[in-house]
Parts: sequence; C-alpha cells; structure tokens
Amino acid sequence: MEVLSDKPLIVVVGPTAVGKTNLAIELAKKYNSQIVSADSMQIYKYMDIGTAKPSLEEKQMIKHYLIDEIEPNQEFSVAAYKQLADKYIELIFSQGKIPILVGGTGLYINSVINNISFSETICDWEYRNFLNATAIEKGNYYIWDMLNNIDPKSAQKLHENDTRRVIRALEVYKYTGIPMSTHQEDSRKIPSSYNLVYIGLNMDRERLYERINKRVDIMIAQGLIDEVKELISRGYTKEMQSMKAIGYKEIIQYIEGEVDLTTAVENLKRESRRYAKRQLTWFRKDERIKWFDIDKDNYDITEKIYSYANQQIYRK
Repeated sequence: MEVLSDKPLIVVVGPTAVGKTNLAIELAKKYNSQIVSADSMQIYKYMDIGTAKPSLEEKQMIKHYLIDEIEPNQEFSVAAYKQLADKYIELIFSQGKIPILVGGTGLYINSVINNISFSETICDWEYRNFLNATAIEKGNYYIWDMLNNIDPKSAQKLHENDTRRVIRALEVYKYTGIPMSTHQEDSRKIPSSYNLVYIGLNMDRERLYERINKRVDIMIAQGLIDEVKELISRGYTKEMQSMKAIGYKEIIQYIEGEVDLTTAVENLKRESRRYAKRQLTWFRKDERIKWFDIDKDNYDITEKIYSYANQQIYRK
C-alpha cells in the first residue's frame, strides 16, 4: 500500500522561457494541487505581459498564490516572501493538497527550502538610505565592489544593478559580522522541513535563446509598451525596484527617447538571455535537483516528471 510522505513539496525551477509555468499547471491538474509562485516580478500587480504571468484562464483553472500580491511601489524582501510563501504552503497542506513551488528566482526558492531566516529581524533604513545615496553618487558598481570585498560569494551571484539585494547583503554583514553567503551555507546544513521533489527544466542553449527571443517579440505584440506607459501613468517611476526589471527598464528607455524601438527590443532580448544563463549557473550548484531535458525527453516529459514525482512523494 502506498502512503503519502510527510509534507511533500514539489519544486519546479529552471531558466526563463523554458516552460516552468506549463509544467507546474499540468502537475497541479494531476495532483489536484495548488501553485505558489517563486518569481520576484510576478508578485507585482499590473505587471502582466513583461513578467509572463500565467493567463487568467490558467489561474482560474489552478489556484495560484503570490501573483499580483503587492503594488509596484511597495518595498519587498526575501524575508517577506518567505513569510508569505510558508503561510500559503501550510494553507495548501491544510486542505490535504500537495503544494507546487515554481519559479526562477533562486533566492526566493532557497528562502523556503533552506530555512533561511537570518534577515527577518535586520532592518536599518538609515544605512540603506546611505548606501542608496552612495550608489547614486558613485555608481552601482561602487557598492557592489563594497560587497565583493567582504562577501565575494554573494557578490558574484548578484548583478551590480541589483542594488536592492546588494544593499541587503551589506546590511546583513554590518549587523551580524558574517557574510550573507555564510548564513545561506549554514542554513543548508539544516534539513528542509519538507520532503522535496526538486525538479529542474532545461533545454539546448541555442533553442532556449530562440524561445526567449520569440517570447520578447510576443510580449511586444501583446502590448508591453502600452503596459509600461500605463504603469508610468499610475505614477510608478524608473527609480522603483519593480520598474528596473528586465522588460521594463528597456521599454522605459525607448519611451523616454534614449533608444529606438529596435534597440530597446534587442537590449531586452540580450538581458533576458543573460538572465537565463545566470539562473542556470545558480540552480546547477544544487545537487538535490533532478534535471529533465525538454529536448531529450520530448513529448512525454510531463509523464516522466509525474512518474519521478510519485516515486518521491509516495512510499510503499
């Protein structure tokens, strides 16, 4: 007789445009489950096209959490994400369902499955404002280099323009005297409170890049430019973290006349490809992930993953 293991959590990760959303929805149908998003941009309201959110039909078919959760001008942190994700995961468990955590934001995924809680009680707005002012005066690279000098492992994972997370890592070091990377490594030594079914999706690099380029073209056709104009009309500015995201900052540059549309679209494609590469570098370091190659597994990849998940979820 098969018995459900204690707290099974299906986690689906991989680079942008690889097909995580579709797989998660197919798995959710099979398990009569619900989905918790681990995407740092889909959490914002009104930012639909540029973040490739699941469609309204898909969300009505399967309950999704942590999509359209906050306003684009709201401050949001990994700690805040973890608190909400933990709450929704427990809610799904309480309904007798298996939660599916899906997304490409590695920090969000790790905060849930690695018990990371070091940042929850640390908050120094004066120091944050000082670092923000320093970045404006001396450039983003300057504060990134500050981090690189004290915590090169964390710095290498972050783009210099990701000032919010760079500042967060500097803040953690200031108050604990311990690099954020060390906190994260220590947290991994604590067994996860979930029975993880950790699935990674990948495909041939060139084909992935083709999919990314095509998706950008589709976003433009669907009205990404109008979406960004609408956000600006609502008072959201390019200085806000949400508006610095890939897909939004490039279109803002076009709207403000800094570049023509062709250049903006090419920049968007290039930055999306670079982001996919960074995602793969991040996730490949986690040996718990069972990788599935969409090119090799072809049409029956969902069934193969479903079979693998069942082996992990149920025990004789």
